[in-house]
Amino acid sequence: MAKPSSGSKRSGESNAPASQKTGAAVSPAGPSILASFFHKPLPLYLSAALLRVVLLLYGLWQDANSPLKYTDIDYLVFTDAARFVSRGQTPYARETYRYTPVLAWLLLPTAQTTGNPFWDAVLFHSGKVLFAAADLVAGWLLERILTMGSTSKAGRVIPGMEAATARKFAAIWLLNPMVAAISTRGSSEGLLGVLVTALLWAVLARRVTLAGLLLGFGVHFKIYPFIYAPAIVWWMDRETMAAGSKAKTVAGKRKSPLTSSAPTTSNAPWLNRVMSFVTPARIQLAVISLLTFLLLNAAMFILHGTPFITHTYLHHVTRIDHRHNFSPYNTQLYLTSSLSSSSSSSSSSTHPLKSLQIESLAFLPQLLLSTVLIPLALAKKSLPSAMLAQTFAFVTFNKVCTSQYFLWYMVLLPLYLPGSSFLRDKRLGLAALALWVGGQALWLQQGYELEFLGRSTFVPGLWVASLGFFLVNCWILGVIVGDSGEGLVL
Repeated sequence: MAKPSSGSKRSGESNAPASQKTGAAVSPAGPSILASFFHKPLPLYLSAALLRVVLLLYGLWQDANSPLKYTDIDYLVFTDAARFVSRGQTPYARETYRYTPVLAWLLLPTAQTTGNPFWDAVLFHSGKVLFAAADLVAGWLLERILTMGSTSKAGRVIPGMEAATARKFAAIWLLNPMVAAISTRGSSEGLLGVLVTALLWAVLARRVTLAGLLLGFGVHFKIYPFIYAPAIVWWMDRETMAAGSKAKTVAGKRKSPLTSSAPTTSNAPWLNRVMSFVTPARIQLAVISLLTFLLLNAAMFILHGTPFITHTYLHHVTRIDHRHNFSPYNTQLYLTSSLSSSSSSSSSSTHPLKSLQIESLAFLPQLLLSTVLIPLALAKKSLPSAMLAQTFAFVTFNKVCTSQYFLWYMVLLPLYLPGSSFLRDKRLGLAALALWVGGQALWLQQGYELEFLGRSTFVPGLWVASLGFFLVNCWILGVIVGDSGEGLVL
């Protein structure tokens, strides 16, 4: 073995110390810096916070100096609604406010004034700070989920991911410029990210009461989290819940997930199967989530009456938004909206297209995939990847698909990627990313010509771009579904 003194003086020669040959010595190259970045949580979360601070400050400059504003129009809707609430009025006095009053309450500080322009600006933009902070909380919850250990139904302990590795995957969300930009522009999707990741953490931790509260509140806050209920219920069989509490299965008795409550024959009557499906955990989740949802809605109805039901829920069934909409239904929604605007001058019955309204049936394949087929196929194999696939399908097949909706599934992406085909096959992953980004870019180019240059690009340009992006998303969804159960993290 070489002497330490000579090894330190002649480190560049072929007879360098063994530790240096094996790479044990600290190297000044990039990988060691990257490893140290994720070794502790502070660098990652501080970087994520600084990214959002920079974007917030840049947004203030762009709003003041450019006709194209950085602040999202939705943020102006939120803050206007909060201003109405601060005056003792209903938030629905603000046209196009289609959300729960809870969101307007959370943004009440934005309606306060001090007489000082600086502090007034700070208060007005405090909602963006709230949304950006929610991004960080969601990232922290992702790290917690990735590092969670679990117990298989056979009683085998499955360790969680190392913290440093978990932070690398959480960085996909935390350091994602698209996520940071959407939150700092004033979109509330970061709050949804917290609700969804907290719900998943509570379910995996077998905290059924907390999961029920989060599910009920999440559906009240934004309708779409209801799609997770079937997957969670299907996942929560007796064996899974018992494995989580480290209960031991009786030796020599194998039980299927549907018949774990009592010993039955393989040809058990349908009633026994139904009764075995109804477990205490499932009942507890259903009761608590339903009560939470109903009580919140009852309180809001008492406070705001019918406008609460109309704008928060019913509007989303009949909405015909076609602007900034990546969906293939975009052109059909535009035609429907134009017919609706002319309904005052002619009867709707005279318009064949008006009576057709194909987009009204868009929810059929959307709900079939996201609430029935995907939960049944994937939930018992991997609940996180099932929830990702559900959300991906819900957004892809939704008749209204905007950039903010992409965050609904992007927050679950770090839980799926560790064992995915996209990471195992780098070329496949790069191809998927290129097609996903390229599909958006093609659509945005057509949308720019339509909205800013005044050129009619609906057909074939915008429709073809929408259809191409839809097909790319369908392919990605197929890969996600096919990956389920193949070495995923959870």
